[in-house]
Amino acid sequence: MEVNTPPPCEKRNEEQQDKPVTNDYVQNVVPSPHKNSLGTAGFALSLATLFLGWVPVLGLIIWVLGAIFSTIGIFRKPRGLAIAGACISFLWLIIVILAVGVLAAVADVDF
Repeated sequence: MEVNTPPPCEKRNEEQQDKPVTNDYVQNVVPSPHKNSLGTAGFALSLATLFLGWVPVLGLIIWVLGAIFSTIGIFRKPRGLAIAGACISFLWLIIVILAVGVLAAVADVDF
């Protein structure tokens, strides 16, 4: 810490002139918000699965990537989008299983 003693000034009384002037600067540090890139990517891919899930190969690839990224993102903070992406991914899995079950029952095919 550096102490500067200014020359006597007309605006300072004798008691103030005897005290040294210190230059203390306080810098407020604002923490940057945490980001969960994998959770966000998983959420975006899960939303894309809702619209592109019916495309045979592309829908499967997007769904698997969305489920993996969302599941990994759940273990990092903030978790909001990662949890939403995982719910959407596994909701899509339930829909696909039900659709296959209905089609199997209608077609009367044994698996």
